Amino acid sequence: MEHTLPSRAEVLPRVTRIGAPGPTEPSPATSSGPAGASSGSKASAPALSTLGLLTVLLGAALPMVDFFIVNVALPTIDRDLDAGPAVLEMVVAGYGVAYAVLLVLGGRLGDMFGRRNLFLWGLAAFAVTSLACGIAPSAWTLVGARVAQGAASALLLPQVLATIQSATSGSSRGKALSYYGATAGISSVVGQVLGGVLVSANIAGSGWRAIFLVNVPIAALALVLALRSVPETRSPRPARIDRSGTVLLGVTLIALLLPLTEGRAAGWPLWSWVLLALSPFGAAAFIAVERHGERTGGSPLLPPSLVRIHSVRSGLLLILPFCMGFGGFMFVLAVAMQDGLHFGPLAAGGALVPLCAAFFIASLLGPRAVARYGRRTVTWGSLIQGAGLLVLAGTFGWGWPHIGIWALAPSMALAGFGQGFVLPVVFRIVLSEVPPAQAGVGGGAMATTQQASLALGVATLGTLFLTLSTSVGIRDALVWTLLAQLVTVAATVALSVRLPRALV
Repeated sequence: MEHTLPSRAEVLPRVTRIGAPGPTEPSPATSSGPAGASSGSKASAPALSTLGLLTVLLGAALPMVDFFIVNVALPTIDRDLDAGPAVLEMVVAGYGVAYAVLLVLGGRLGDMFGRRNLFLWGLAAFAVTSLACGIAPSAWTLVGARVAQGAASALLLPQVLATIQSATSGSSRGKALSYYGATAGISSVVGQVLGGVLVSANIAGSGWRAIFLVNVPIAALALVLALRSVPETRSPRPARIDRSGTVLLGVTLIALLLPLTEGRAAGWPLWSWVLLALSPFGAAAFIAVERHGERTGGSPLLPPSLVRIHSVRSGLLLILPFCMGFGGFMFVLAVAMQDGLHFGPLAAGGALVPLCAAFFIASLLGPRAVARYGRRTVTWGSLIQGAGLLVLAGTFGWGWPHIGIWALAPSMALAGFGQGFVLPVVFRIVLSEVPPAQAGVGGGAMATTQQASLALGVATLGTLFLTLSTSVGIRDALVWTLLAQLVTVAATVALSVRLPRALV
């Protein structure tokens, strides 16, 4: 008999039982009810069991791991497929751009057709596209498979947050969102550690291909567990697909992310500058269309009223610089340790174990810290992360090139400990006041901000590092890039004071 998560009301200043259905808001329909259940329905919201929570978190981990798992495998992929720098960056960017562009749409589809249904389809598509990546015969085939894998991830991930939001309440929801935030951070680090282990193990001569093939049995396991343990939820009043908003959001993100990730390797051709110039116009058009859609009673892809919620707005603003810094940090370290310190894939992944362990510990301590210190938890976490980056920059600057894994451990642990006090807490904040009827849209918006920021960090900090490394060398390029990341840390510190005073 599975134990379900408790559903206790949590009394908070200004908000009681954040996101719980009220007398005028119907509970999400279960799989046995129609998508558009009437407001008079007495059906209670389905409860998410402990096994169900673990299953959706496993599903969430898969796309997060795969964004980072290729970092330590890029040199091996280059040698095996004769890819070249531009195509290698497309292996990373193709996944990230497709993932970011389609996330909000994936959330809307879950609201319409059922989050459990989309979760199952997303898992199946992720397994198939991972297999395609693992058997890709050429570099461009791998790029195409990675784009498809990113699209599958966008179908899968928003359903996790929406299911948590719709099938839990009160303190149980806060804990579940904390676990999601911890999963997001830890999966990012585990991705590079696991990638190093699998490439080094060279199982049955598979080499880099194992980093994709390993997804197939894990996704199959999650699929079986989801059939038994994940409840069906959907919006009681599902909105239609916002075609104009979807196209404009896609155009904006592609126009921004594609030239930033591919421009340097391609020699900054004319098309890269044209796309960058178009991106702000695309963003302005998207905002105008969404405002008009909500004002005229339409179904905007990202309702402006959702962003006007203080917890959503302040949390998304903070996610932007934090994930930019984090994405660039992970990419640059993977390249510098392999190309500069000549670490093998296993050593490059192993160097991140202290960061992963410290992040996990901080994420467990986070709820207690929030209860005592409120939003100052995020402020202090950002400052601790900044201290870790300074120590890490000093370690590389003074110890290069005779640096081993143990010399990096203290600064890695310090940075990870600070990060663990930021990301899980902010994820809870963003979704704390999102109504269950908009759970898919809210989860998609947050995941889009996270993913686009990670890709933007790889593009900006990665480009800075790779450009400097050709002129000043890998050591100095790495030090300057780590110091540049302190700008994003300063931004998170400044934005942390804008978070709600009472955190869930």
